Amino acid sequence: MSYNWNWGVFLQPSASGDDTYLGWLFTGLKWTVSLSLSAWVIALIVGSIIGVLRTVPNRWLSGFATAYVELFRNVPLLVQLFIWYFVLPELLPPDLGSAIKQSNPLWQQFFAAMLCLGLFTSARVAEQVRSGIESLPKGQKNAGLAMGFTLPQVYQHVLMPMAYRIIMPPLTSEFLNIFKNSAVATTIGLIELSRQAQQLVDYTAQPYEAFIAVTVMYLLINVTVMYLMRRLEEKVRVPGFVGGK
Repeated sequence: MSYNWNWGVFLQPSASGDDTYLGWLFTGLKWTVSLSLSAWVIALIVGSIIGVLRTVPNRWLSGFATAYVELFRNVPLLVQLFIWYFVLPELLPPDLGSAIKQSNPLWQQFFAAMLCLGLFTSARVAEQVRSGIESLPKGQKNAGLAMGFTLPQVYQHVLMPMAYRIIMPPLTSEFLNIFKNSAVATTIGLIELSRQAQQLVDYTAQPYEAFIAVTVMYLLINVTVMYLMRRLEEKVRVPGFVGGK
């Protein structure tokens, strides 16, 4: 098979005429990073709340949290994305649904993907938080209560600071996964990194160069995240627990 390699394609003016094809990829990178970081904020906040609720003595709250985790973990990510993007506007009140459908398509795609990725990942974060809390000695909770803390204060000041330190390595994996899972947003048209690579191939017929460049960009993202999270793990690790010395 003969293939004409052309790495100079990235510096050629794009089909739109207002940028180069390398600029297209950097635009996609910007949307990928923005989407992933926004979704991670949602995942960490919601996942932490749900993870805590899974361990509380109230069976209604823990039951709700369990149902939440099972729902978002067992429905495929792509199906959830289509529900958020195509189905949700039809289920909302007509005026609100129409306003969403008439808004900027790019922002529709971004917010649908952000909510989908954030809530999907939050179920996985919740399980990490639950396992971190349950791995702690029971005496820590009892000691906090004995000191006069309320149960919410025990979680806030005693259990959660330790649990986060213990689950830092698996949280790093979930953080990396959210960057990789962001590629599903291409199915609803969001111009993230993989979508821009597809468009570059459509206009230039240089698939190898396009996807090698995208692969390198994803690797750079992952290496950067791993380096930063590894440094954070070293600073917060607790001797005698997971990841400690």
